[in-house]
Amino acid sequence: MKIGFLFAGQGAQSVGMGKDLYDAYPEFREVFDNVKLDFDIKECCFEGPIEKLGQTRYTQPCMVAFAVGVANILASKGVKPAMAAGLSLGEYSALYASGVFDANQVIDLVAYRGKSMEEAVTGRDVGMIAVMSLDRDSIKKACEQAHEEFKDSEFNVAEVANYNTPVQVTVSGDKAVITRAGDIMTEMGAKRIVPVAVSGPFHTSLMKPAGDKLAERFKDENFGEMSFPVIFNATGKELEAGKTIPEMLEVQVQSSVYFEDSIKYMIEQGVDTFVEIGPGKTLSGFVKKVDKTMTTYAITDVASLEATLEALGC
Repeated sequence: MKIGFLFAGQGAQSVGMGKDLYDAYPEFREVFDNVKLDFDIKECCFEGPIEKLGQTRYTQPCMVAFAVGVANILASKGVKPAMAAGLSLGEYSALYASGVFDANQVIDLVAYRGKSMEEAVTGRDVGMIAVMSLDRDSIKKACEQAHEEFKDSEFNVAEVANYNTPVQVTVSGDKAVITRAGDIMTEMGAKRIVPVAVSGPFHTSLMKPAGDKLAERFKDENFGEMSFPVIFNATGKELEAGKTIPEMLEVQVQSSVYFEDSIKYMIEQGVDTFVEIGPGKTLSGFVKKVDKTMTTYAITDVASLEATLEALGC
């Protein structure tokens, strides 16, 4: 058995997330009790409301605190992966698990990241759509065509945000432009176009102001060494020679996420068991879309944590 951790990103959040883990595990409780932010993270996670929890500036530290707590429980049980990846925001959780950040540092960093991402598009009408069953080249062409039709407007962005699976890609940008791109994709044969409930055009060029702010912030941060490889969103591979983690995180916020490629790479390296960490099971589903023979577990609460530990022989 070769284990790979997958850390969930924004969109998986739900009111009540982590409450039973907080009550049951001191490792999880310690994380939440020591968070120092300008809002009550326990109240936000455990009580909501969802309208607040769904705001980027709150979602990101809440999701990472959850991931840190579960990662600490797994570490205490002797569960260490061969490698890890995270979807978008989840990349920070993967880096924490690998030893690059400490707990308070990573939660504070993503709180800053969330605020920066919100501020990057304040007052702009933006959105994201999921495209089902259309090839990458056609999706890119549809985005380019929609962009061309809106080229005389300052609001003309439609770009691929996430390559999630062979049959699901997300596109983000200005709402009118991505709506038009979705119509073009339907004409091209896309099986379905679904709006995605996120609050910004993440992983597009519209996030460059956030990337610039992160680059400045990273100058004052300490980055530890990875104890196991993290697969980076922007490349779908391990850290390449000549690249640094701060550079990759700056690029990541404003570039496409190659999550399908990341899963394939992990499988090529021998990973056969994926453990998803987060309040949902989306990433486990992505793995099965890439290779249905893989073994997957999703840790969302106490029951699923204990079932996973038992299955792993811990």
